[in-house]
Amino acid sequence: MEQLDYQAVLEQVAQDVAPQIGSGTPAAYIPALASVDPNRFGMAIADVDGKVYGVGDWQRPFSMQSITKVFTLALALAQGGDSLWERVGREPSGNPFNSLVQLEYENGIPRNPFINAGALVVTDCLQTLTGDASSELLEFLRQESGNPELAFDAEVAESESTYGDRNAALAHFMASYGNIANPVPTLLDHYFWQCSIEMSCADLTLAARFLARHGLRADGSRLLTRSEAKQINAVMLTCGTYDAAGEFAYRVGLPGKSGVGGGVVAVVPGRCTLCVWSPGLDERGNSVAGVAALDRFTTLTGLSVF
Repeated sequence: MEQLDYQAVLEQVAQDVAPQIGSGTPAAYIPALASVDPNRFGMAIADVDGKVYGVGDWQRPFSMQSITKVFTLALALAQGGDSLWERVGREPSGNPFNSLVQLEYENGIPRNPFINAGALVVTDCLQTLTGDASSELLEFLRQESGNPELAFDAEVAESESTYGDRNAALAHFMASYGNIANPVPTLLDHYFWQCSIEMSCADLTLAARFLARHGLRADGSRLLTRSEAKQINAVMLTCGTYDAAGEFAYRVGLPGKSGVGGGVVAVVPGRCTLCVWSPGLDERGNSVAGVAALDRFTTLTGLSVF
């Protein structure tokens, strides 16, 4: 297997996408995110052995938002098994991430675990399994990243809660179909705290490494079977970037998960994990410069699942 000079690749990517940094608009519907400088850009790579390379603001923490959905899914699958898939599907939605449209004619079963409705179901599963979903997630991320300082951002969590009517509507609607087991206020509280966790690109590449290591955690223990790791990567490829997943697969060709904080995580199975952060979003909620950087990375290196 050819050994790439990841640092040189990152520096070339940053140079190539520089004109697009600052494009797009930070997430305005969450006030705590709206004020983030859109000209920030960071990118990191962790190889399967844990060596990390970075460029730009790669060590600056940012709000994970929907990127956390990958990790709650992994924990819920690891602890609860395949019964999760009886409550949430694995198909692209084709609708915005906070849409209510499909739930009614699909009997309260969300299309996939990465739209908000699906992520609420996964967090509900994890809450039932652990009794404290958000703390379970934070502790896992601290262990995998090797950063014990990772924390929730109370301002972001409060902002999410204050402006969280759509998520509350999704949760209550699914509860009416019997697809939510915990009290909706409890579920929402854990979901908002979950989304508020701050991590850097360096932290996230390390934390997501189990997806490149076919389910193996940083300490060598097994979190997921090879099949489960493959399943999560597959759903990331087809559903991880909201209703732009087809375009992302076409341009980047890697499993990826974005968040409205401006981050995008991507996986090269067997090789490495990547994270890029730039707060300016396109109309579908994905980082403009972030997606461009991943596109450039796969073009320069030839690394892709295709």
